[in-house]
Parts: sequence; C-alpha cells; structure tokens
Amino acid sequence: MNKTLIVIRIVFIALCAIGSWLICYTVQEWDTHRGLAVFIGLMIGSLVVLVDLMLKGFSLRGMTALTFGLAIGAAIAWLISISPLLNPPQGREFNQQTTYLVQMVLFVVCTYLGTVIALRGKDDFNLVIPYVRFVPHEVDVPLVVIDPSALIDGRIARICQTQFLGAALIIPSFVLTELQAIADSPDPVKQARGRRGLQVLNELRAIKHLDIRIHQSEVARRQDIEAKLVFLAQSMRAKLLTIDTNLATMAKFQGVTCLDLHALEAALRPELVIGESIGVELLKPGKEDGQALGYLPDGSMVIVNNGRAFVGKRVTAEIIGVLPSAGGKMIFANLLGEVDAA
Repeated sequence: MNKTLIVIRIVFIALCAIGSWLICYTVQEWDTHRGLAVFIGLMIGSLVVLVDLMLKGFSLRGMTALTFGLAIGAAIAWLISISPLLNPPQGREFNQQTTYLVQMVLFVVCTYLGTVIALRGKDDFNLVIPYVRFVPHEVDVPLVVIDPSALIDGRIARICQTQFLGAALIIPSFVLTELQAIADSPDPVKQARGRRGLQVLNELRAIKHLDIRIHQSEVARRQDIEAKLVFLAQSMRAKLLTIDTNLATMAKFQGVTCLDLHALEAALRPELVIGESIGVELLKPGKEDGQALGYLPDGSMVIVNNGRAFVGKRVTAEIIGVLPSAGGKMIFANLLGEVDAA
C-alpha cells in the first residue's frame, strides 16, 4: 500500500509539472517562461503532497465532521448576512464595502467555529448521523463494548469460542492504546497484563464467526477512559462488558446494561447437594484425624473424611454437608475411593 502511494504521489507531481508546461502553449505571454512554469508546477504538486503527509492521521470520520462543521458555519453566516441586521430599511443603507467586509468576517468566523466544534465533538458525531452498520436488511445486531480489564482477564476469548455471546464486539481505539501503554510499562506485572490483553485480542481476531469492530475514538486523558466507555455504550445503544466493579456501577447509574464476567462465573457455579458425588484432588491433611483438604475449581474447600492417606491423589467423595463461609463454601464429604489414574 505504501509503495502504491509513493507511485501515485510521484505521478501527481509529474502531472502538475507537465500541466504547467502545457499551459504555456495556451497563454502566449508565458511562452518564454516555460522553465519557471514547470518549477511552479513542481512546487504546487510538492505542496499538495506535503499537505497529504501532514493529514496522515486525519480519518474519514474527522473529514466528515470537518465538512459538517463547514456547512453549519457557512449556513449560519449566510442566515446572518440576509437578516435585517445587515439589510436595514431604506435611508439607512450601509456602505457596500462595509457590508462586504462584515459578511466576509462573518463567513470566516462562523466556518472556523463550526469546524473547531465539529472536530472536538467528532466522537459525538454518530448522534447527529447515526452509526451505519453494514449488515443484512432487517437484522438487528446487538453491540457490546469491551473495556481493557475484560481483555486482560482473558475469559472473554473462551466465552466467544463457545458462541454463547451472539453480539458484535466493539473495541474502541483508545482501549488498544491503553493496552499498548500497559504492555510497554517498566513494571513487569503491568507489562505481563498488557501483553496478555493484546494476546487475547489476537485470539478474538482468530475466531472466524466473531464480529469484531474497531471504533475510532480518542480520549484526552487516561482518567477519562471509564467515562468514555460508558458514553460510547450509551450513544451506540450497546452493552458494556467488564470485570471492573466500579465501572459496572457507574454504567448502571447511567442506564447502560453491564455484562459482568464475575457475575457470569458465579451464575455458572453448580449447586452442590447432599448425597452428590464429586471428584477432588486432596492437597494437604486436615485438622481432624484422618481428614484431608482439597479445592474445587470455584475455590470451595472440600474436607474429606478418611482421606489423609490419599493426599496428593484425586479421589471421589460423597457430600454430607455444605456450609457457606466468607471465602466461599466449605463442603464436607466421605471418601468413596481413589480415581483411576487411567
């Protein structure tokens, strides 16, 4: 793509020079200044290419906002110029030159203000011109905005692989910037978290059935990321996927539906009842004689009677009691036997 652009720019500059040289044939006075005309053409072409390079980070979204701002500013200037303010009754006419200068100043000032305001609010632009989704007709695609913590957590990739999440994932560009900043942090812990988030993002991209959309949006300060995530979810009528409790609380206060992975995990935990058999790996001896301790995947502690001889092995046990505790559940069980290693 870059090589193609280089070729196009060179051809454009050459065409400017050739066009200037050909103009000398149509204007007789310039016939003796062909060299100067070619030089001017080269300079004009180079200046246009330089402007093109300076606008490298200027997106189509920004161009649309700029055009909208210019149009609004020009419309306001025109409305003021035809208003009674600049068209007084007969006998009090302004000087024609003064009227022209006032109209010129109005046009410049109004278009400038319209352009600046439109560019500052280009992320709000989808409130004026709704977000267009290129999907089949009469198909409403739900949207889910993802925050950095959900990507760093990693479980979102496994959830999407199961196809339980039937929605298009919206990843704002400032979330990608935040992940990159965390990955480049000198702190090894933060660096590992950032790299994990980027790795999860690549795993999501590799899921063929998953609809991922990068939303071009920026934030002025890193402290504004949470507020911007809530605003995007509001304006796009999307849900917000997070594991940040504070962000989820703020989103719910703003009327945004939140998908909390911690709440999903808690909802998927199986309900254990007395008489049910479970498999658990015994890790250490218990306090009472003959007891051994193990843990279930959700962190619940399992106390197995007569299991001390099987510490370090995986056994099956029958539940005889379940006791809720501050750290989860304490499950009491009787040993049924060792799980066959095969």
